[in-house]
Amino acid sequence: MVEDPLATADCLQITREVGFDHLLQGGKPYTTSCPLPFQADSVKTARDVTRSTLRGWGLHDLSDDAALVVSELVTNAVRYAMYAGGRREIQLLLMRVAPHVLLAVADPSDEVPRRKEPDFISENGRGLYIVETYSQCWGWDPLARGGKAVWALFHAGS
Repeated sequence: MVEDPLATADCLQITREVGFDHLLQGGKPYTTSCPLPFQADSVKTARDVTRSTLRGWGLHDLSDDAALVVSELVTNAVRYAMYAGGRREIQLLLMRVAPHVLLAVADPSDEVPRRKEPDFISENGRGLYIVETYSQCWGWDPLARGGKAVWALFHAGS
């Protein structure tokens, strides 16, 4: 549910004007960027970085939902980046643009993420459904260097 569509649009517009490629370089106020190796235990690292960053920003209540979503995004990145030639690095970005927090995971794959209808019997295929359920909205943007950034936006209060 979008609580303030204009604030959401402003947050996404700011992000796109600056560009994910630039934001992923890190060093910006109220941003955390973390390179992750192309391996399964990067999911735990991403959850830990997400929780500690959000707690550092005083957003304790958001940390569990955001950690769940980032787990799904990093899992997808690890799974699909293996089909991308060359680079094998994944990057996590957290950005605070009040009243929102934007989580993004960049990977070298150009494959467009597609949400599947959830099959609750299957062991996989529910990741983007979970992302959609727990975040305010989600999407993806292509990166100038190739690959994409899949993002999820959370309303974090004032």
